[in-house]
Amino acid sequence: MASMEGLVPITRAFLASYYDKYPFLPLSDDVSRLSSDIASLIQLLTLQSPPSQGENSLIDEANRQPPHKIDENMWKNREQMEEILFLLQPSRWPVQLREPSTSEDAELSSILRNLKDNFDNAFTAMISFQTQNSEHVFSTVMTYMPQDFRGTLIRQQKERSERNKQAEVDALVSSGGSIRDTYALLWKQQMERRRQLAQLGSATGVYKTLVKYLVGVPQVLLDFIRQINDDDGPMEEQRERYGPPLYSLTKMVMAIRVFLTLLWERYDTFKLSRDQMNLLSEASIVYTSEFERFVTFISDVFANSPFFISADTAGILGSRENEEYKEISVQAGRTYEVSLMVESENSYIAWDFSLIQGKISMDIGFSVEYISASAEKTLILPYRRYDADQGNFSTLMAGNYKLVWDNSYSTFFKKTLRYKVDCIPPVVEPSN
Repeated sequence: MASMEGLVPITRAFLASYYDKYPFLPLSDDVSRLSSDIASLIQLLTLQSPPSQGENSLIDEANRQPPHKIDENMWKNREQMEEILFLLQPSRWPVQLREPSTSEDAELSSILRNLKDNFDNAFTAMISFQTQNSEHVFSTVMTYMPQDFRGTLIRQQKERSERNKQAEVDALVSSGGSIRDTYALLWKQQMERRRQLAQLGSATGVYKTLVKYLVGVPQVLLDFIRQINDDDGPMEEQRERYGPPLYSLTKMVMAIRVFLTLLWERYDTFKLSRDQMNLLSEASIVYTSEFERFVTFISDVFANSPFFISADTAGILGSRENEEYKEISVQAGRTYEVSLMVESENSYIAWDFSLIQGKISMDIGFSVEYISASAEKTLILPYRRYDADQGNFSTLMAGNYKLVWDNSYSTFFKKTLRYKVDCIPPVVEPSN
């Protein structure tokens, strides 16, 4: 299954040589300056009125070091942007800003509308990056899968899994879950994806069975993805190179969120000066522009990364022995059976067959049955005659399934059957 030909291990040193080609232009000095200025404004607000318990928790979180992993920081930035966008909705503004009676309030209202546009753009860029990166990883893995109905079923299962994840998020939001609760769930789901990717490298968990389809995957790729979540693995090089600027942006966006949260609760007694308004505006503009620059940069780094080598690059397309159809002659008055042992429910049994036709058009009976441990038969797919068919179904239980081609009704003619059948295990594990 795995090969080493023409490829080198994806070690930290190997990634270092790759990242040397992609130096990140340092963040603007304004990021550090404005983050410090926003922190000073937060201190002024807390002196104006002692923070509540919830506000103290938020301040403590903002003062902690950002997460170490790149993708966790990306999710943290997305979460904070959504919190800020929530605060920037006019319906969430203090009443003085919704119905401004002074020129200062009217000016701040105008600034807030512009800031909302900036954060909307950065938030959209963040979602686009995450979506494209996820699709790139899965699509690369799929190049090693059978390029037939089995690969299609695996992709469908992945899509179904993602819809289920989204439904879980939607249900949480509908039940009144907070933005914080939502992102805790999103990060949990992301870590599950990462865990499954690591399982692929060692052929464990859900991939213990699925890995049999991965034809010609370079061993160096499997070795790398097995370590993808390790704190001291090859990905540490990426964190060391690109983590610091992202950590600074994480701290900055959290400071902006804390400032707006405290300001809204104290707006009756704390009026921003024009300089302070401009500071908020500048900090938000600098953050969103620098974050979008970072996302654009890291998207390019990821798109060209040596993490995932496609089957085409590995040179194994066209050498998939397990994709070949089988041929069998089913004699007149006889049947032909294929048994598939299913190890877990929600697996898919799939088939693709046709008769090789001669001068006379022919068909053959086909049915599927389940054989229990006590040898009791349950009809799954009723008998019907076909000249060709392709189909699948999801199993409700583990055990032995038998696919039967029936030529017993024919007195004279044997049938040449060309077929491919398989059992595709669930792409995702059931919830515990």
